[in-house]
Amino acid sequence: MKILILAGGYGTRLYPLIKDTPKALLEIAGKTLIDHTVDKFVSIANVEELVVVTNAKFAGMMTEWARTRDGKPFPVRVVNDGTHSPENRLGAMGDVLFVLGQEAQPSDWVVAGSDNIFDFNVDLFFDIARRAAPHVSVGCYDLQDLAGASKYGVIKLDDQGKMISLEEKPKDPDSSLISMCLYYYPAVSLPLIQEFVDETHNTDTTGGYIQWLYKKQSVYGFKFTGKWYDIGSVESYHEAQNQFLK
Repeated sequence: MKILILAGGYGTRLYPLIKDTPKALLEIAGKTLIDHTVDKFVSIANVEELVVVTNAKFAGMMTEWARTRDGKPFPVRVVNDGTHSPENRLGAMGDVLFVLGQEAQPSDWVVAGSDNIFDFNVDLFFDIARRAAPHVSVGCYDLQDLAGASKYGVIKLDDQGKMISLEEKPKDPDSSLISMCLYYYPAVSLPLIQEFVDETHNTDTTGGYIQWLYKKQSVYGFKFTGKWYDIGSVESYHEAQNQFLK
């Protein structure tokens, strides 16, 4: 199994907090966002490699960061997607395809955002996701806030954890369960990503792929509990900073 951390964005919604620093290297409670994320995976068995996909603007800084993590406990590799500005970025699924296109052998992949911060353990998610293979599994979180859920992909699951609906940024959500940027893609499912892009020409969001996928085959969700923040704005950054410092 390999882990892919998505860090190809330019953090424009966080200007002027950052401009010449990748969002992944913002610090919360004295630790970078990406270190918070990677630390959640160190107890997971059979991780061959952790890959971070970034852009040409931030590749040097992310490579310097990777040197501090390499081999602890798995190799770390930085991939530069070659883009230089928000206008020509590949998008989240574009970056996933860019990385997978360089792989010689198929592997199971965990895909995670570098701009999520949470305090819960992921071990059970991995156990259940492996048992759900060959189907894709998605990390879910209950915001307990319908208005706030309208900013995300809103999910409904059946009693077995199977996804029965996913609506991206609904105006009037009837559920506060949302999709985190945490996915388990079994190796046999990977060709479907290219099929999705060929059919929809959408390379922007990971949620768009799941919205397409669950209508074609089973997708399973895992509900996390605890603290979770999507660092998408200056306000959410300060809120997470305050909560995690406590």
